[in-house]
Amino acid sequence: MDTPSAPLPGGTWTLGDSPVARFGYGAMQLAGPWVMGPPADHDGALAVLREAVSLGITHIDTSDAYGPRITNELIREALHPYPESLLIATKVGATRDAQGGWPTARRPEELRKQVRENLQALGVETLDLVNMRMGDAQGPQPGSITEAFETLAGLQKEGLIRHLGVSNVTREQVAEARSIAPIVCVQNMYNLAHRHDDDLVDHLAADGIAYVPFFPLGGFTPLQSEALSQVADRLGATPMSIALAWLMQRSPNILLIPGTSSAAHLRENIAGAGLTLPDEDVAELNGIGH
Repeated sequence: MDTPSAPLPGGTWTLGDSPVARFGYGAMQLAGPWVMGPPADHDGALAVLREAVSLGITHIDTSDAYGPRITNELIREALHPYPESLLIATKVGATRDAQGGWPTARRPEELRKQVRENLQALGVETLDLVNMRMGDAQGPQPGSITEAFETLAGLQKEGLIRHLGVSNVTREQVAEARSIAPIVCVQNMYNLAHRHDDDLVDHLAADGIAYVPFFPLGGFTPLQSEALSQVADRLGATPMSIALAWLMQRSPNILLIPGTSSAAHLRENIAGAGLTLPDEDVAELNGIGH
């Protein structure tokens, strides 16, 4: 792989014992429409993955439910044998049905099956990081994570998983998981418009745990979108660039995994996240979510 010409925005963060660039890549969009089936441009998908690594990205987020199996198989085809610096994070807790739905799959036998399928599709003996996904499409839901997380902790002891994380979870579920085994990250929806995890971001930062937001532009109202666009216009940037840059400046434990099926868009995202926002613009942006 080519050596990146410049460091990625925000420097690095250590996930467990693995230093990763704070700017990563989410592979979900490499699958077909509605995250089902193969991509329209197979070779283009491989090129995006190779471009990501050549640019210095060392954290790729995926799941065997994407496709299903499609994104994991693309990652293996494009990048295996993997660079030692690359950390591939996957997630379990849901499967796919014929209609493209995401039914939950959190019983111990279902989780073990998903871990085996991720290992096989990625072509590895140990998964770098597995996130236990809870909740549903509406977001985190109350309920115990113990049985599911104990199952993953057991697979970690067997040597099949290196690091554990949680996704789409409440603060109570984070604490419950941490009482069972160490976690290296929390992956929840969080952005300028959705600041419900503000306290959790800071709490995790103090404990050296990463926070990985998904949907960096999800759930904005028209008024909030207008406010973001006004700041972007003033700074001569796109709303997506401003949203990513704000997240990078929000806290050093925030790791980004924006997805794209375009190498050019990937480069635009990296450049956008590297913007330094003036204090007055950060203050204006902070008002969007409050």
